[in-house]
Amino acid sequence: MRTMKIGKSGIEASVVGIGAWAIGGDAMWGQSDDAESIRTIHRARELGVTLVDTAPAYGLGHSEEVVGKALAGRRGDYVLSTKCGLRWDIEEGGFMMARDGVRIVRNTRPERLAEEVEMSLRRLQTDYIDIYIVHWQELPEFPCPIADTMEYLLKLKEQGKIRAIGASNLSNEQFMEYVAAGQLDLIQEKFSMLDRGVGDRLFDLCDQHGVTFQAYSPLERGILSGKIKDASQVHMGMARSRVKWFLPENLPKIAALSEKWAPLCKKYGCTMTQLVIGWTAAQGNGSNVNVLCGARKLDQIEDNAKGGDVVPDAADIASMRRDAEEIA
Repeated sequence: MRTMKIGKSGIEASVVGIGAWAIGGDAMWGQSDDAESIRTIHRARELGVTLVDTAPAYGLGHSEEVVGKALAGRRGDYVLSTKCGLRWDIEEGGFMMARDGVRIVRNTRPERLAEEVEMSLRRLQTDYIDIYIVHWQELPEFPCPIADTMEYLLKLKEQGKIRAIGASNLSNEQFMEYVAAGQLDLIQEKFSMLDRGVGDRLFDLCDQHGVTFQAYSPLERGILSGKIKDASQVHMGMARSRVKWFLPENLPKIAALSEKWAPLCKKYGCTMTQLVIGWTAAQGNGSNVNVLCGARKLDQIEDNAKGGDVVPDAADIASMRRDAEEIA
């Protein structure tokens, strides 16, 4: 597995990370098998995947608890990232959504982050977090200046509770506010070959400021794995219900991509999943994109991990983009 630097932090992590969103087992993805999730995280490390990403909101704390159990006694073998800024245990904040019987709000004010980091550390059974990411940004009805949030995160860094600072789901203006307020090492954004806009908007800024771009949902929640042939194979959940590619009328378009890329899979000795991951890692300046792929089963991580070793040539990267542009 190839590795890469995370921003200017000095942290080195695998090019492909394992995302623990589905491991939370909530309404977004449906029930998970915790024992299998733990085996999957352990298998990831055997395959060279060092980066594990979770968040308090995933399963309302459950994902962090499962990750904590998986890393117990092995903490030094992993680069651990989690997030802050979404709460379901307080009323104060900008309303984001109602899910699993609770009201989730955005709140990135320092006094609330002070509570949140301690809860995450307990659930994760650790005394430090490698990359601490502001999950979602403020809403107009509940403002919190990014400078104030960043000032507190820098204090956590000084205290040794976190090693690097990240932010997610950003506008260009918010990106620049973070950079102006302190050292931003990573941004985590939804990016896939079928949803390229945010990358095209932020890649240059990341390059200019030495920030790692971490792509989440690069497989469009599984549709680009090439494994889903018809609607009967899809367990939707809230996460997939928001992705238009799972609609029956769009599945043939994905099947056509899979057929078109079969020669490329043969050329690189890989699956479609691995080809798409390799393409994603090659975006940006070619060395500053980290690819975050969800996995809670052994076969998923074994497929995903090998994508970190697929390096398509420039002509194939360009042709795949053109193919994707034709349908999206």
